Amino acid sequence: MLEGRDALVGAQTGTGKTASFSLPILQLLAAKPLPRPHIRTLILTPTRELAAQVEQSVKTYGRHLQLKSTTVFGGVNINPQVQTLRRGVDILVATPGRLLDHVRSRTVDLSKVEILVLDEADRMLDMGFIHDIRRVLEVLPKKRQNLFFSATFPREIRQFADSFLTSPAEIAVARESTTADLIKQVVHPVDKGSKRALLSSLIGNGNWQQVLIFTRTKHGANRLADQLGKDGISAAAIHGNKSQGARTRALADFKLGTIRALVATDIAARGLDIKELPHVVNYELPNVPEDYVHRIGRTGRAGSNGVAMSLVCREEKSLLADIERTTRNRIESVIVPGFEPGSHHAADEEDSRDVRRGRPNPAHRNAKRSGGQNPSGGRAKQGAQPGGRSSRGSQGKTASRPGGDAQGNSSTQPANPGKRRRRPAKGKRPAAENRAHAQDSSTKSRPFHNALRAVASIFGGGASQRDS
Repeated sequence: MLEGRDALVGAQTGTGKTASFSLPILQLLAAKPLPRPHIRTLILTPTRELAAQVEQSVKTYGRHLQLKSTTVFGGVNINPQVQTLRRGVDILVATPGRLLDHVRSRTVDLSKVEILVLDEADRMLDMGFIHDIRRVLEVLPKKRQNLFFSATFPREIRQFADSFLTSPAEIAVARESTTADLIKQVVHPVDKGSKRALLSSLIGNGNWQQVLIFTRTKHGANRLADQLGKDGISAAAIHGNKSQGARTRALADFKLGTIRALVATDIAARGLDIKELPHVVNYELPNVPEDYVHRIGRTGRAGSNGVAMSLVCREEKSLLADIERTTRNRIESVIVPGFEPGSHHAADEEDSRDVRRGRPNPAHRNAKRSGGQNPSGGRAKQGAQPGGRSSRGSQGKTASRPGGDAQGNSSTQPANPGKRRRRPAKGKRPAAENRAHAQDSSTKSRPFHNALRAVASIFGGGASQRDS
């Protein structure tokens, strides 16, 4: 980097990537001071938290140098950022979206950038920033040094890097998609409905004072933080829908130990450096295996030990298999007593939650979906109920078959409401039924004949004889 070459760097999270580019940049800029600062280095990051953290590292490393730095990111008032940029800075750390806001407003000058750093480039592309990054590249000087940092290098990342890097030096600190050796990983199999109870039990019984918990969704993070609070565990949620002020406060309180649990989406999986964080919990496994590596990389950083636990239900077994295949590591599985998968405790919690929500018992839903099982182990026909009565949709539609069928089933079977009953062919009605039909017809026509005879007697006997 000190030679001015482009670099393509891959390293697992927690290995000190920020220092690896910050220190050389500070050395290069300090060697050529300017009378008035202007943006000479641009560092792009995927999240606000990472931008703030990188800029804080730059300030810490260069506190004895006459170099100025600042951050620009969304979620906060843009005016203070504009004022700082007008005064001049040497190093700008930014997220792509807010940087483009400044470019469009002409409140930032990127025409003299000497060094561009893309930090966590794979995450930026995952978050859909590739078009924003391309727009930023268009306004930068063509002649510059490019430093490309990524924890993973799928094909799309390499293609993007090749589009603007010039004969880069490739540096790989560790095998791609591997986890740090200092992190103890364990899986706790558990029913989905018992995850929160198990998490509260682990935190309470283990007397954990600091734990970072990952969920898949923002709503899930809010709900879990509220539930932990009701269990007596101080917690806060951090995700993209939170204001920047709320996110900053939650993270600061967590680092200070004011709250014990920080519930986050994958927004906190990249770059957040929490000193000696002892525990990370995957409340829900991520859909992308590489995200697991970044999540648990929040612990076991800078040579310290850490524990990463994953609460895995039956529906997540395929996700766990993908993670083990990607990391090439078989994760130890430990069942916690009292929270065994399929236990009565878990079933009761699921049932009570369904009742509270006004839903039927899951067993009833499953029976309805699968057709149910009769007492002898065979499949019961839909619509049949105990006692031979049909359900609402088939009342009064049962048919009787003398003697039963060849399998020895009951002679009374529910009629299939989807099929019409076959009628006998014309002229082939049974004799007993013919006699009943004739008698019924005669009874119905008797009043008509009596009335006809009365009319005939008025107009003369001839008519009566003819009609009779």
